[in-house]
Amino acid sequence: MKRNRKMTEAKILEAVGRLLAGQGFEGLGVNAVAREAGVDKVLIYRYFGGLDELLRAFAGSSRFWPTREEILGGALDDSGREDPAALSVRILHGYLRELRVRPDSQEILRWELIRRNELTDELARVREAQGLSWLDDLPADLGARSGLDLAAVAALLHAGLVYLVLRAKTADVYQGVDLRTESGWSRIEGAVDVLVRACFDHYGLVGRGKNE
Repeated sequence: MKRNRKMTEAKILEAVGRLLAGQGFEGLGVNAVAREAGVDKVLIYRYFGGLDELLRAFAGSSRFWPTREEILGGALDDSGREDPAALSVRILHGYLRELRVRPDSQEILRWELIRRNELTDELARVREAQGLSWLDDLPADLGARSGLDLAAVAALLHAGLVYLVLRAKTADVYQGVDLRTESGWSRIEGAVDVLVRACFDHYGLVGRGKNE
């Protein structure tokens, strides 16, 4: 019985993702999700409670936001000696690649920009918590001992990547970079690498691991 419920819940959450990707939030509703999932809408109320609760469940799943493993593309070096600049680049590159292939996540980010309500606040909290967790992988006193405002730098780079991914839906080129091609996105990744390393180098942090 539990297995059947888990399978049905997964089908419902997958249906939410497909509707978001294809129609945006305007296409969402309990009836629409039930039709897309091929289930009785009663099950949505029974398992999730309603549309708002369903979207919160979607936000808390890897269907909404890429997992740590997906972003890193492999395990984190637990020795604590991974170069923080290299790790930061790895995280940002992985995040960009994952976001580009997640139209449902992109749609949620667009929705957050044009509306604010209890649900968008909840979705933003889920995303913010994950974003802050990445800073925990870097030396705890990195900013204090160097003067680097790591959170502000991360916010700026993160926001720039999000904007470019969203802008790619309505623009082919941005500042001369072709957003339709992999070579264009490779240029963006290269720029991320240069900016991160230049910033860490400026504060004398290149090559210094978490335990150093």
